[in-house]
Amino acid sequence: MLNMLFRFGTPLLGIGCLVMICLILAGQPWSLALLESDGAQEFKIVCLSIILEAFPFILLGVIFSALLQVFVTDEMIRKLTPKHHLVGILFGTLLGLVFPLCECGMIPVVRRLIRKGMPAYIGIVYLLAGPIINPIVFTSTYAAFRSQPQMAYDRLIIAFIVTVVIGLLLHRFMKGSPLKEASSVNIPAHRHEHHIEHAHRHAKEHSPEPVKKNRRLSATLSHASDEFFDMGKYLIFGALLTAFIQSFIDRQAFEAVAGQPLLSYFFMMGLAFLLSICSTSDAFIAASFGGMFHTGPLLAFLVFGPMIDLKNTLMMLSAFRARIVLSVTLMAFALVLVSVWLLEVLR
Repeated sequence: MLNMLFRFGTPLLGIGCLVMICLILAGQPWSLALLESDGAQEFKIVCLSIILEAFPFILLGVIFSALLQVFVTDEMIRKLTPKHHLVGILFGTLLGLVFPLCECGMIPVVRRLIRKGMPAYIGIVYLLAGPIINPIVFTSTYAAFRSQPQMAYDRLIIAFIVTVVIGLLLHRFMKGSPLKEASSVNIPAHRHEHHIEHAHRHAKEHSPEPVKKNRRLSATLSHASDEFFDMGKYLIFGALLTAFIQSFIDRQAFEAVAGQPLLSYFFMMGLAFLLSICSTSDAFIAASFGGMFHTGPLLAFLVFGPMIDLKNTLMMLSAFRARIVLSVTLMAFALVLVSVWLLEVLR
């Protein structure tokens, strides 16, 4: 569904902009009035501010991701994986501090790690914690909530607690491999694996050292550009939707939702699931709702979205068994909801 939206939405949006420009040039008064309305002005300000603030962090994230995908092999990570389950869970939870990959690129990487011998519960813990517990996301969250720096620390703490609990539950109750059969696995075209295998294959060739370096540099740039445009479209879509919601929907409707303790949590977690925004930029979306919602629902948005969202769910279903995906989703939803609610109550 999202693929269809992004495939046809961009040209339709371009056609709409072209039609609007023609109407403006033709001197249609209603088109000028529409663009100069208060709602349109607020829409432009909110949308552009979110995009401009978030893009530097997306660029930094894709550069880190590309370097790791090309220069760090799965074998290196597998050798470093602890044998004890509790230490392994902590290892998976904190692995994002060293290897801050994006959500989209982590699924094929984790699948390969599990196939090469990494315990499945550690791989899934890394899949959930990596998009949040990493330095790039912490920096972007701190920048988005300049007046509330505690939000950045709370986000890390809650994500750490939730993923550790999920890891313990998976270790205790998950039997067998969570992966689908190799013949049925079909990761959507994110092209991460192509660049990784491409780089590794050339790294093994007996070609001169400068040639190998050039090929790795080419693979790094190719991977970074693919990932930048892949994540950028989700950011733009999220910024457009957020700006539309805040500009054209009556604020009293938000105040009614924000005034309901449980409903406000469900609303923000559902919004995070649908928007499917990269964790390096979702803090700026959440910060734009800061004047309407309390810290609890905002934290629920910041923690649940990077763990489980629409695009990630579709990609997980293509690599993992449906029962495992459903179990992890329900555990993440319940644990995030309880954790942020308790944090807000205790404060």
